[in-house]
Amino acid sequence: MDRYVCTICGYVYDPEQGDPDNGVEPGTPFKDVPGDWVCPVCGASKDEFEKEE
Repeated sequence: MDRYVCTICGYVYDPEQGDPDNGVEPGTPFKDVPGDWVCPVCGASKDEFEKEE
């Protein structure tokens, strides 16, 4: 699965790990992360993330 990087702080969302502290279970693809989820490091919105190359 593709990983996504926060363009503000560089946090990498890894779908294999998810973000369980914020309600996103491991194995959740980025496209299925809720729209109101924010970067756990800087609080940027989901639309501030870009696919990791």
